[in-house]
Amino acid sequence: MVYEIRMSNSKKMPYFFNTETQQSTWEPPAGMTREEVEQLQGAHFLKGGAQQFDKSGQVRASHLLVKHSGSRRPASWKDPQITRSKEEAIDILKGYQAEIGGSKEKFAELAQLHSDCSSHEKGGDLGFFGRGQMQKPFEDAAFGLEVGQMSDIISSDSGVHIVLRTA
Repeated sequence: MVYEIRMSNSKKMPYFFNTETQQSTWEPPAGMTREEVEQLQGAHFLKGGAQQFDKSGQVRASHLLVKHSGSRRPASWKDPQITRSKEEAIDILKGYQAEIGGSKEKFAELAQLHSDCSSHEKGGDLGFFGRGQMQKPFEDAAFGLEVGQMSDIISSDSGVHIVLRTA
């Protein structure tokens, strides 16, 4: 595998790009040491050095978001103008909760099909994040869960969510 580090124009964050497969990821390639990361072309984009990929103090979570008319941006990849009420959004999530029944695979499947977040493409996976990077209700829920545990319905400015802590 041939990787280089590039800078995202939209997020202003470095990412890892596989020049053979043309695939990109926010996370260092599996099995790559800090020293190997520091030797990659574009390593200068890592302001904090390779240690910025040390995940202590961070969690990894997936979510299933259902937006409503009161969401800060009531539109999504599947609906350009969301008009449902918050109560309707909660009812939809309750239905998904019943379908999920504790299954991580079912969670990812439903997130991919139904989440109003662009993370739907990755089964709702948001990757690793630390405190202060997400809206407070979402952050509190994610950090309050044990790995593998799923939240009850939480509300944020984005809409209503179910959160699954994955790491």
